[in-house]
Amino acid sequence: MQCPACRHPESHVLESRSADLGRSVRRRRVCLRCHERFTTYERVEVIPLTVVKRDGRRESFSRSKVFHGLSQACEKTTVTPEQVNLIVEDVENLLQQRNYREITSKDLGELVLDRLGQLSDVAYIRFASVYGQFASVEDFSAILQLLKKRSGEALRLRPNLSTPEP
Repeated sequence: MQCPACRHPESHVLESRSADLGRSVRRRRVCLRCHERFTTYERVEVIPLTVVKRDGRRESFSRSKVFHGLSQACEKTTVTPEQVNLIVEDVENLLQQRNYREITSKDLGELVLDRLGQLSDVAYIRFASVYGQFASVEDFSAILQLLKKRSGEALRLRPNLSTPEP
């Protein structure tokens, strides 16, 4: 590691500790020539991920876009911002572990829905309606049928309310 002050290639590590929730290592170093102290971070190199859109366009995976979409779907539900962040981290880690270079927006949405469905049916329906581009009442009906099958019980909604009956 080159010293940022004198460019000498040799330094001594004074201290190492975990940083960024265990995803990197922070090291305090001292240059063996000029004795300047500096900090370095060591991180695992991640594979850049590309999302293939429905129309064939490609764009870089954006954590913030997934977080924003999930946050909107979870608004006024019991799902916390911390849980939303955990879903985003889980999906991103899964994609990195599988060494995906490309993923379709449909597959990405399904990964998110799998995790979101464990937390909130309302947020699940909201996210699915945007990601699935619902165009009719039949589209909503189909997702409600899927939720009924998943939970093993009928989902009865009170009139004009978005919460299940007790």
